[in-house]
Amino acid sequence: MKIVTVVTMIIFLGSCVSTRKFNDQASQLSREKSAHAVTQQNLTNCENRVKDGEMKIADLQSKLTVSSNRVSALKENNDQTLKQLENLSVITNSQAESIKKSMENIGAQNQMIYSLQASLAQRDSLNMALVMNLKGVLDNINDQDINVKVVKGVVYIDISDKMLFNSGSYEITERAGEVLGKVARVLNNQKDIEFMVVGHTDNVPFRRGDLLDNWDLSVKRSTAVIRVLQNRYGLSAAKMTAAGQSEYQPVATNETADGRSLNRRTTIMILPQLDQFFKLLERPKK
Repeated sequence: MKIVTVVTMIIFLGSCVSTRKFNDQASQLSREKSAHAVTQQNLTNCENRVKDGEMKIADLQSKLTVSSNRVSALKENNDQTLKQLENLSVITNSQAESIKKSMENIGAQNQMIYSLQASLAQRDSLNMALVMNLKGVLDNINDQDINVKVVKGVVYIDISDKMLFNSGSYEITERAGEVLGKVARVLNNQKDIEFMVVGHTDNVPFRRGDLLDNWDLSVKRSTAVIRVLQNRYGLSAAKMTAAGQSEYQPVATNETADGRSLNRRTTIMILPQLDQFFKLLERPKK
């Protein structure tokens, strides 16, 4: 009888331990799913912000071109008309003054168009200057390991995973600290910029330790880079956003080893200052 009792107690205790372990793992999975949902929402918001800005800028550029052509045609027509009227001497002084004011208004509108076009050109110039500064501090690094480019007004810094992490890890390497330090030196000189750090992986299934899949790995690598930029190099946390894209934004095929290597990267995406730009469209109050 005693033996049966002891066996029963052992089975009961083992069941309790298994249940507790299962509950702990379920709680951890729930927390990680919640964190992933928040990160994904942040990424979606940032992407929507960039897309909206690109659409507004494209629409503005189209309107500027149309308005500029219209203003030039009107001004030329008015110049010819006024000259003909002056030669014929058939207009009164008040009529001449009215025509002159109309032409001044056209000139003001034309000046506004030129100012907006200059602002667009200035934005592009600032981006190119930023790219040149980044390439200058990174000139001794292999171009296959780090790539700086501008796409639709956004500056992208792509850094291969072998520059930052060991295989399957999200711990920053010593060499990565040196590379990120050079990038931070340039970013620290641009106090008003905001940027997003996005982790990317290839499509090889992954699970290790507390990392459930490539989503987890891409987000963990993003936050690891951000912590180095914030804690070691003093970049403002309020200006940074962490995101992970897992395997879903490849830049090359995943069918080859070289392609998968290109897809495993971390991107620092410098967001355009759209709020500052669109302030130029506000007419001054009279």
